Amino acid sequence: QVQVVESGGGSVQPGGSLRLSCAASGNIFSIRVMGWYRQAPGKQRELVALITIYGRTTHANSVKGRLPISRDNAKNTVFLQMNSLRPEDTAVYYCNVETTGGDYWGQGTQVTVSL
Repeated sequence: QVQVVESGGGSVQPGGSLRLSCAASGNIFSIRVMGWYRQAPGKQRELVALITIYGRTTHANSVKGRLPISRDNAKNTVFLQMNSLRPEDTAVYYCNVETTGGDYWGQGTQVTVSL
């Protein structure tokens, strides 16, 4: 079992920044990939970015260069630095932890970008 706890959401104006954090605990040695997904109202959940235990990253085209993902292996934590935010980034952001025994999700954190 792996526990996943997210933090850092909120409201910001267009062009602003936020930083999301996701901490994993429990059977951390089974973790292979950690990542962020988001779901906007009326839309399907989509990948934002992910990072493997080897540090390889993948970003959705819509967020490349703006929402870089990073990882602190010592703290089993991943971060999503959200820069130059746009109204279309508004969504609930979910942390996903992929392990050898299955996937685990966080509870989600709301990010709202508006004037």
